[in-house]
Amino acid sequence: MGSPRFPDSWRGELRLSVAPRTVALLFGTLLLSLGFIYSYAAAFHDPTPHGVPVQVSSTSANGEAAVDRVVAQLNGLEGAPLEASAAGSADAVREAVRDGGASAGLVIDPAGDSDVLYVASGGGASVVTAVEQVVEGVAHAQGRTFTVTDLVPVAEGDARGLTGFYLAVGWVVGGYLVASLLAIAEGARATTRRHAVVRLGFLVPYALLLGFGGASIVGPGLDVWTGHVLPLGLVGSLTVFAVAAATVGLQAVLGTFGIGAAVLLFVVLGNPSAGGPYQSSLLPGFWSAIGPFIPTGAVTELVRDTVYFGAGGVGWELWVLVAYLVIGSVLAITITHTLGEPAADRAGDDESTDEPVGAGV
Repeated sequence: MGSPRFPDSWRGELRLSVAPRTVALLFGTLLLSLGFIYSYAAAFHDPTPHGVPVQVSSTSANGEAAVDRVVAQLNGLEGAPLEASAAGSADAVREAVRDGGASAGLVIDPAGDSDVLYVASGGGASVVTAVEQVVEGVAHAQGRTFTVTDLVPVAEGDARGLTGFYLAVGWVVGGYLVASLLAIAEGARATTRRHAVVRLGFLVPYALLLGFGGASIVGPGLDVWTGHVLPLGLVGSLTVFAVAAATVGLQAVLGTFGIGAAVLLFVVLGNPSAGGPYQSSLLPGFWSAIGPFIPTGAVTELVRDTVYFGAGGVGWELWVLVAYLVIGSVLAITITHTLGEPAADRAGDDESTDEPVGAGV
């Protein structure tokens, strides 16, 4: 008979139990948790507008000089909160706001002292509030007033326009969670290319169910939006599959640590930078820059474009998801095929499940 599995002394027990890999996992979890706290606090502690796109026009055909002055004033504000540009007409301003080309539009009246600020709260309530505060300060300094017209208001059930963000988070979490659970059940890496393809294929029906399930909850279920189940369901299915495939790819490269890498990418970095509570133009530079290239941010924008802006801005967001899907799948299949999972690991698993207790003693 072999030596006993557990030694009699506490020191020996600790030596056996606290292996270097276990310590590495604990330390990695600690870093992820601290990173989670830091990422959220750093991204949200001081939301400040920077470079918010605003178009300016005039109610008068010969008001170009007044428009140019206002554009210069807005662009010259300390900290560059707005990125103002002149539009050809008031209609052009309104159209830009309606299709998401500008976060806001200001139509000035050179002959009077009252202007109109057009906004689209469907694109994010926080950025609308920030623009209103900036314009109010400028108008007050010049002794002018303005009224606010919301051209793209949020749906009645979409409080502060955050439903799209929560929907995106649910899809992303579902994607990396299922891939992580499959890794726990079957091993971080598949043993063969065929095994990897089957594992990825197994994710397709799950992605469809979660994608359309989420779309149905915010649609017929809660009546937040109506008439968008099909496009949102397709977006959700692609999101879940892309994130799951990317997580499988990370696991193929890093093994069990790939789960931590997925949490780092999709949660620690992805959630604060997604433009949910605070849109990207209100976030610090780092989070503002990475948000569009992480699925959570891309999907949050994609949902808003689909629901509120007639999918007018859809394009790059889909390519982001496709990139995650393709790269993750290639990594999962290629690296699994060339490196594989150590045969001893799977042999051990087989013995533990197929061989009777006490066999071979």
